[in-house]
Amino acid sequence: MKFYGYRRSDGRVGVRNHVVVIPGVLCSSGAAEKIARKVEGTMFVYNPHGCAQTSADSAITTEIISGLIANGNVYGALIVGLGCEQIQKDTYLSAIRKKTDKPVFYISIQDLGGVRKTIEKGIEIASRLVEEASSCQRTECDISELILGLECGGSDPTSGISSNVVLGKAVDVLIDAGGTAVLAETPEAIGAEDILKSRGSTPEVGQKMYDMVKRCEKMFFDYGQDVRKSNPSPGNIKSGITTLEEKSLGCVHKSGTRPFNAAIEYGEMINCRGLVFMDGTAYDVASVVSLVAGGAQVVAFTTGCGTPVGNPIAPVIKITGNRETFIKLNDMIDFDTSGSISGEMSIDELSEKLLDYIIEVCNGEPVKAEINEMFEMAINQFGSYV
Repeated sequence: MKFYGYRRSDGRVGVRNHVVVIPGVLCSSGAAEKIARKVEGTMFVYNPHGCAQTSADSAITTEIISGLIANGNVYGALIVGLGCEQIQKDTYLSAIRKKTDKPVFYISIQDLGGVRKTIEKGIEIASRLVEEASSCQRTECDISELILGLECGGSDPTSGISSNVVLGKAVDVLIDAGGTAVLAETPEAIGAEDILKSRGSTPEVGQKMYDMVKRCEKMFFDYGQDVRKSNPSPGNIKSGITTLEEKSLGCVHKSGTRPFNAAIEYGEMINCRGLVFMDGTAYDVASVVSLVAGGAQVVAFTTGCGTPVGNPIAPVIKITGNRETFIKLNDMIDFDTSGSISGEMSIDELSEKLLDYIIEVCNGEPVKAEINEMFEMAINQFGSYV
């Protein structure tokens, strides 16, 4: 299987060709957004952090921002800072250079002498990046170079018995072809940790996944919370999901049946092929962001109730097993697997069609989230603000 992507100088492959403009801190987001609006062909990536954070959360922010810029879907980037913030220019650029050699520029409002001069300079840099990016051409790439992020949100019972199963079958085919798929959302593995443990490619990988899930559950208890009182969500419960364990068993179906080769931290770069587990949040937007920061060029997102969530850097494919949702919310759902419930199509037939569609998206076919310009951004944080 082949697709046509953009081969980067660092060896990564992209399915989109973005020039991103991103604030280094929330305080400079207005200037960064104005630059992006004035330069056609750029993508504004919102950064809600960058200052007044614990050192641990600053490290997470740096990891995520550098990972997003290093993603193969990005040609180059402009970071717009303020000057006095906690995460400074050298911190960002050092983290980025450890991951990629692509063109990245940093400007600062305080250094340049105000907002107007910063916007002028930013327009100059961003325009040059867009011109350079326009010369990039798609070339034939093997499916083994695809990293597929796996996500779910607004789940209902059809997720566990249809869309997640169809996606899991497609993941098996991708893995067998040498590709990579990444399962995240640790809170939604609570109750399925023994299954994950048994699927480690080595006892060490299996134990690491098990420990990640148990650590996550303990974190809630340490804060005096019972995760089962907030997950499943009201929408999950209304649709018919009764317990977190039930939801988790359905969630894990997205990963198919192949062994996990690695277990990595939230937003960590994915440096191996095969099936990977990422320790992350159940918050859909922040989870998708972590998958893309890890290197996923495409995210497959199953939903029963429906959600418009997208991402500024990677196409997010919405998949549902609920026929009513597909019809009612058709302007934000890309793929319908409900035929596996009605008996119109088999799991194998639907998974083959889904994989074909994923390749079309890799080749440039826009998904509904891109058409609707749904480019949400969030970064999971673990500490308090200071």
